[in-house]
Amino acid sequence: MSRCVIESAEVMEQITRDQIVRALRKVLDPEVGINVVDLGLVYGIELKDRNVLLEMTMTSPACPLGSYIQNSAERAIRAQAPGTEVVEITMVWQPAWDPAMMSQDARRQMGWRE
Repeated sequence: MSRCVIESAEVMEQITRDQIVRALRKVLDPEVGINVVDLGLVYGIELKDRNVLLEMTMTSPACPLGSYIQNSAERAIRAQAPGTEVVEITMVWQPAWDPAMMSQDARRQMGWRE
């Protein structure tokens, strides 16, 4: 009697930019309680295979919460896209963050008029 062996290939979903943005919307700046996307802190998202390359900034280079927010971003990305192999986060300072980079929703949350 011959034995039939069926090999199952692991099917991995492709990571999408939308997944990453959804994940980052869960990362709040603890000082203001607004997510890093709406604050305008995310400068770039690049996807390469199962790797996420993220460029972001802080409201100030002297922000004491930089490493906390970076670690929170990595955890959120890995939770939203569990097949992610590498999450590389680069802090950039040019262009310097400006309140004009905030979304309209963030401005409303801050109580600023439009």
